[in-house]
Amino acid sequence: MTRQRLLTALLAVITLAAVSPFVLMLVIALSPSDEPTLPHGLPGSLTLRNLTEVFTTSGLPRWLVNTSVYAAVSVVVVLLSASMAAYVFARKRFPGRDALLWSLVATLMVPVHTVVMPSLLLIALMGWVDTYWGLIVPTLANAQAVLLLRQFIRALPDEVFDAVRIDGAGDWRTYWHVVLPMCRPVLATLAVFVFLWHWNDFLWPLVAARSGSMYTLTVGLSAVSAEHLGLPEVMSVAAVTALPCLLVFALLRRHLFSDLAR
Repeated sequence: MTRQRLLTALLAVITLAAVSPFVLMLVIALSPSDEPTLPHGLPGSLTLRNLTEVFTTSGLPRWLVNTSVYAAVSVVVVLLSASMAAYVFARKRFPGRDALLWSLVATLMVPVHTVVMPSLLLIALMGWVDTYWGLIVPTLANAQAVLLLRQFIRALPDEVFDAVRIDGAGDWRTYWHVVLPMCRPVLATLAVFVFLWHWNDFLWPLVAARSGSMYTLTVGLSAVSAEHLGLPEVMSVAAVTALPCLLVFALLRRHLFSDLAR
């Protein structure tokens, strides 16, 4: 019993340490600019004035749209393309399959920073700099998603695919009506991770964007910080950046936990 209480206390301390920065961020974001705020003291009242001011005086609405498009389109395309590739690698036999698979695995060993400049040169040659095409397309190849889905599809019962084949279903029908529904838990997990990766991405949007109208929230937050605004205004932008991530996690947490428990 004592051991269980100690474990509970330890988990409570870890949870408090993890949550406290977000609480402090919200308190500072809602603090009036003309009153002392953390870490100098507790504000006497809370207000949304900082948030409304940032929305009206900065490019925050545009940055929010850019980040939403960047994350949402990437999630849909990555899940579809990765699941198709995973189905082929898991259930189809063709010459060079293993070589392609190991080549895909090898790309995970390459640091992402080493391909930033080649990717920038490619989108510059295509005229995609400072466009949605240049922002989204170079980030769609996701080897981790392909490998995770491949392992999941390989573990599916062979009897299911034999029954579908006997019914005369082709590859596309098998993929759309059998593989995707059975992969729903792992797809939900990948959706969370891919969304968070793109929503919080900083390096590539910083390189691919040239004008403020194409900034994402992370790049815009850096620009706002560089403008020497008050701490409450900066924390307001940070709160807007963090809130959608919490909402996505709240919506998909059931699928996420069920998949992690497998």
